[in-house]
Amino acid sequence: MKDLFVVTHTESVHHVEKKVGGWYDTGLTERGRQEASATADKLFDIIGHNNIELFSSDLLRASQTAAAIGRRFSKPAVETAALREISYGVAEGKPQDWLDARYIPAPDSDRLDHRGGIDGAESRRDVARRIYPYVETILSRDCATQIIVSHGFALSLIISAWMKIPIESCGFIAYPAPKGSITHLRQDDYFRNRAMIGFADNSHLTK
Repeated sequence: MKDLFVVTHTESVHHVEKKVGGWYDTGLTERGRQEASATADKLFDIIGHNNIELFSSDLLRASQTAAAIGRRFSKPAVETAALREISYGVAEGKPQDWLDARYIPAPDSDRLDHRGGIDGAESRRDVARRIYPYVETILSRDCATQIIVSHGFALSLIISAWMKIPIESCGFIAYPAPKGSITHLRQDDYFRNRAMIGFADNSHLTK
């Protein structure tokens, strides 16, 4: 049996400043640090003292969330740009209202390569092309319990990669999840099925 837990980072400075995230690199707020500790405790309650491997986006808000988890499990995180959030190009760090006023939603005919009309932004295909190979690398390792700390949009493509959904079929994929959430994925040893045991659980956070 192989368990993969995918965690969305906790509250970051860009959330409270109402700025566009993407690759805009802000760290956690004080509340975010508390949420990260609570998320770490929840994971430890589920996993216990089992050996784990921990992987994280290298953006501060994810790596700081992962660091809290790493302290709880006495395990350092492997950080990588492959697990970053989708880039919003020139919109990053600008007020969210700035992006909302300019973003062009993707038409049904161009879901994978659409960039929202924003210069320098990534498409879904761009994100998938970096996430899919890295997820495959993680899953090829022998460790039976692994944790990935990433971002809201990236989560959808991490799940899709784990489910072996072809990139060409990811145009309409969306798994909306709140910050500090835990998604539990499991592959059994007998049928080799890949099941979603729990999705986007944030019941451990103070509302």
